[in-house]
Amino acid sequence: MERLQKVIANLGYCSRRRAEELIKQGKVYVNDIKITELGTKVSDKDKIEVENHFLEKGEKVYILLNKPRGVISSVSDDKGRKTVIDLITTKERIYPVGRLDYDTTGLLLLTNDGFLANALTHPKNEIEKVYVAKVKGIINSDKLKCLRQGLVIDGYKTAKAKVKISKYDKKTLMSIIEITIHEGKNHQVKKMFEAVGCEVVKLKRESLSFLNLSGLNSGEYRYLNPKEVKKLFNEAVITKE
Repeated sequence: MERLQKVIANLGYCSRRRAEELIKQGKVYVNDIKITELGTKVSDKDKIEVENHFLEKGEKVYILLNKPRGVISSVSDDKGRKTVIDLITTKERIYPVGRLDYDTTGLLLLTNDGFLANALTHPKNEIEKVYVAKVKGIINSDKLKCLRQGLVIDGYKTAKAKVKISKYDKKTLMSIIEITIHEGKNHQVKKMFEAVGCEVVKLKRESLSFLNLSGLNSGEYRYLNPKEVKKLFNEAVITKE
């Protein structure tokens, strides 16, 4: 027996957090009975219906996308904007693992494996994400120290980050900064630079764990191979339990 929201996520319908919202909204049924309590547990024999869709076990897929600028990291958008799902052709119902802002580009994973998605995004697992930011403003040693040691944004202190300057243009006062974090707060990288008085002009996620964008142009995607999937499980799940 497992919690209903976990089963919904593991079956690839949506994230666990979204599943909890749907349960509270009365959009989930188990054996034709509406469920609104998050503590509900189900077994493999139970019939689960979410938003008028009966959930069935399907093939697990893992897709690596080079997200373009101007695309929403969501399954759908009420404003009619293009989403990352629109860029991918698959018969499976997938969703993004975490998010990249509308104007942020780069590596994004999509899957219908809720268990792995949760493991990759859980803070305790400390999965590293490398970003390259084009930053307006002077990045001096004091600012670098603040970014590396962690600073307070939105009432919480960020974890230690790896930061290095790749390029600096004195004429335009623009810098190219590589920053590695393992958290995933809303707009975190942009807010970190903002906290030290620098504006992010462009932002791209270059890697997640051992995965990178090699061979993928903007808007292109590929399926992870079995070896990559196994390695992700080893790093995000098995070694962290």
